Amino acid sequence: MKAIRIHEHGGYEVLKIDEVRMPEIEPNEVLISVEAAALNHLDLWVRKGIPGVKLPQIMGSEAAGVVVDVGEVAHDRYHFEKGDEVFTVPIRTCGHCFYCLSGQENLCQAFAIPGETEEGVQAEYIAVPADFVLKKPENLSWEETTAFPLAGMTAYHMLSTKAHVRPEHWVLIYGASSGVGSSAIQIAKAFGASIITTAGNEDKEKLARQLGADYVIRYDKQPIGQTVREITSGQGVDIVIEHTGESTWSETLRALRRGGKIVTCGATTGPNVRIDLRALFIKQQQIIGSTMGTRRDLIDLLALIERGKFKPIIAKVFPFEQVDEAHQFLQEGKGFGKVVLKF
Repeated sequence: MKAIRIHEHGGYEVLKIDEVRMPEIEPNEVLISVEAAALNHLDLWVRKGIPGVKLPQIMGSEAAGVVVDVGEVAHDRYHFEKGDEVFTVPIRTCGHCFYCLSGQENLCQAFAIPGETEEGVQAEYIAVPADFVLKKPENLSWEETTAFPLAGMTAYHMLSTKAHVRPEHWVLIYGASSGVGSSAIQIAKAFGASIITTAGNEDKEKLARQLGADYVIRYDKQPIGQTVREITSGQGVDIVIEHTGESTWSETLRALRRGGKIVTCGATTGPNVRIDLRALFIKQQQIIGSTMGTRRDLIDLLALIERGKFKPIIAKVFPFEQVDEAHQFLQEGKGFGKVVLKF
């Protein structure tokens, strides 16, 4: 079978389509024939080189497809059958530590992400533990199904579990066109919050409004912090959903109201930021770190999908043979939403 692998870190040229052995399933696993797999910024970082990646590495964290073989435990305990349409949960955990048993599995010391520290899912066939496989939503296509788990569970965890978003809240969401950003807009809107987001051009501004943003700040033309203050009558926002880091940090602090929360899940423009601790404790603000989410977050998100409150946004679909072009498209930020590979 074919799989997208890297044997070294580097540019687009290190992405290879290799012939590899068909995976053999364990009793607790299912074998999935992959229909589609999504790209994330994590794929870019893995390709370029981050600690913990074992080479060669099959790329990718999320996929959807059809079950073609089922282990005995996967069948008897999880009731999977051949022909089931499913998608993969983009995390792996031990399942028995304090954090896993208390519903905080993204704090598990064995926490791993496929395509980073575990074998990835961008292959024609994948063997996946049944614990990390869920049934495909009937109202989504293959491409849409593979486009929502990682960004969706990340955004849901940030807004619901970490920030405890409520209808009376103002929320600033960075990067409307990103996977996390486009997901967070829809999730915050489903909770009834008022939403301010950022976009870099007129087309992205229009799409952000269609998703439910109440206000869109054109960061190429408007200062973010000042504009947020003007929109909120000088108060600032209750919650900032942040994943950009250095380049916007000062604007983030300026936009945050007294008692507000910054929830951050990334540092795409750099990890080193400055903060005046006196302002932090005087204003009683909170800075909260958040990584991925839990299977419970995904299940709650599936309920929003079934109710028509959430729909994955796809920027472009590429044949998997064009994975280098897909990486370039994502790297250059050309689209609005997720980039998907069709197998």
